[in-house]
Amino acid sequence: MSDALNYLVKVRPDAIPHYFKFLKESGKHLDPKTRSLISVITKVHSQTENGLRQYLLRALRDGASAMEVLDAIMMAFPALGLAKIVWAVDVILALDLPEFHPENIGKAARWHDIAATAQLDDGAATRLDCDGRGLFVYRKGSAYSVYDSRCPHQVTNIPHLAIEGLELTCPKHNWVFDLTTGACVKKGTQPLKRFEAKVEKGRLLAYW
Repeated sequence: MSDALNYLVKVRPDAIPHYFKFLKESGKHLDPKTRSLISVITKVHSQTENGLRQYLLRALRDGASAMEVLDAIMMAFPALGLAKIVWAVDVILALDLPEFHPENIGKAARWHDIAATAQLDDGAATRLDCDGRGLFVYRKGSAYSVYDSRCPHQVTNIPHLAIEGLELTCPKHNWVFDLTTGACVKKGTQPLKRFEAKVEKGRLLAYW
């Protein structure tokens, strides 16, 4: 949560937690993807950029494709209007997410060649770029963990300088991640997005 919401939870414990409980209960019969897409629409309606950034990533994590996100926004045209839809697309384009690049829209997921395994030090984390996407790779012997470089909070593209040992700190809001597991261990709650990985002929591949 933001500092402001943490403050309100602290000073108004009689009210704010009940509101969050209401929101959670009101969507409990929806699958996660649908719930996230509705949240994206509400953030576009209120033109809350930080909220849109947060729920956009959540929708992608919950299985929505870039085309499904755009369809959800455009189907809400009667409520949103063209100006808000254009505002939302401007925000999305500024994030430079690979999923929304025109050449990737509608394409099926595939295996991507990341690097030679010989380039990756055992017991260490490395930041790499592959096919327009930033990645963090942790190697432990013959096991590899591949994570998206985007912070799950507000889509910040975390740089290589944020690595300290096996911890990664997002420079925007100081969310701290354990690169051995991808878990957020300080400040936030959401883990890094992890991609399926495999090794073929001495090359590390990841699937997205």
